[in-house]
Amino acid sequence: MPSKQTIDALRAFTAERDWAQFHSPENLAKSIAIEAGELLECFQWSAEFDKCEVEDELADVVTYCIHLAGVLGVDLDEIVLRKLEQTRTKYPVEKARGRSTKYTELEP
Repeated sequence: MPSKQTIDALRAFTAERDWAQFHSPENLAKSIAIEAGELLECFQWSAEFDKCEVEDELADVVTYCIHLAGVLGVDLDEIVLRKLEQTRTKYPVEKARGRSTKYTELEP
């Protein structure tokens, strides 16, 4: 998860520019989707990619995710670990190991 130093740097950057006024949950969610599309574009026609471009686009996605978590007042560590526990239940090791099958299709 991002460090306090990273989160503080993002908050300072935003405050210096008075951009928090534009950071509604809706706008941030749209920005995450847009940046994720740009990340995907790095792989559009080939499995080969420019690592620096991928890092830049990934940073944009993560930045907007951090901003959205802040606006919503959620702890990223907490929500990721909670979701991981839910996913662990859906995909038990004995049924899911080495398989990409959706949880609804795993053998009972």
